[in-house]
Amino acid sequence: MKKALLIAVVLFIAVISTACINNIAVQELNNKAAEYMQKGDYESAINRLQASIDLDSTMYQTYYNLGIAATNAKKYDTAIEAFENGIKLKPEHANFYYSLGLAQSEYADALVDVANAEDEKEVSSKKEASVEDKTKAEGLKALAIENFKKYLELNSQADDRTTVEELIKDCESFGRAETEETKSEDLEG
Repeated sequence: MKKALLIAVVLFIAVISTACINNIAVQELNNKAAEYMQKGDYESAINRLQASIDLDSTMYQTYYNLGIAATNAKKYDTAIEAFENGIKLKPEHANFYYSLGLAQSEYADALVDVANAEDEKEVSSKKEASVEDKTKAEGLKALAIENFKKYLELNSQADDRTTVEELIKDCESFGRAETEETKSEDLEG
């Protein structure tokens, strides 16, 4: 009996020690990732944050920071996945929805290469986006609208309400602008 109790106590202490070591390692990784993000080294930040998630996948803040770093690195699939995983952990965190909407909207723009074009000549000289990319972009814009609206719903006193409403309008006009451009090309051709 005493032997079983001793084994149980040793196991309990081992589990607690491991948990403490993990928490320290996660905190160090997150702190290092924050330093990298401040320097604009988003790739290194992403690596640290993913390592942090490997150690402890229950911290919603880590997913949020990973999403921000990945968006800044233009790794939109990674960003979207990070924000969605964070939402699963903390669905009432309004900033997840705003940032997810931004990542989706930027990804849509990148797919059709409009966001990176500096002028009309550059847009026309770029390779035409495929029908598949245009369709995916339209879907991403629709999802972005939903996420921006969810952000406003959760953050009814948002100081940036006007900005978010403008983002929604921009996303809504995305499909119409593509359609009008296609019609214009058809008339010219």
